[in-house]
Amino acid sequence: MSNLVAIEFPDEHTAFAVRAELAKMQKEYLIDMKDVVVVTKDEKGKVKLHQAVNLTLTGAVGGSFWGMLIGILFLNPLLGAAVGAGAGALSGKLSDIGIDDKFMKEFSKDFTPGASALFVLFRHATGDKVLERLQNFKGKILKTSLAIDDEKRLRQVLEV
Repeated sequence: MSNLVAIEFPDEHTAFAVRAELAKMQKEYLIDMKDVVVVTKDEKGKVKLHQAVNLTLTGAVGGSFWGMLIGILFLNPLLGAAVGAGAGALSGKLSDIGIDDKFMKEFSKDFTPGASALFVLFRHATGDKVLERLQNFKGKILKTSLAIDDEKRLRQVLEV
């Protein structure tokens, strides 16, 4: 089962710093994240999602490889690569893994301009070690699917 945590920060930089720290912890097997997204709201009020993985680019690379491979069969690998890249990019743009984009945009529309949020969807975490590494970051917990005791511990560490 996965857990969702959404945290709001007063500036953009903190959310990106927390995401970088979580990525380091994932490499150390302290947390197993399915998705992590930074959401920012600029001074004009526009909400932007900063995905950790660019699905459009990933789809284009995979599509160009398979297109080139199929193109070799029909003696036109460049055309195959171009068609495959386009199809892969389109499928990558249309696919949505992890946290629902519409949910994050709706949730973030009431943010103060200049603020940001971090949405983390994770399977498992070594709670004490993760919380210890996050104690220097301060934000406001917006939403969690954690157990009540775990949510209280997270609030004690992150909230001012």
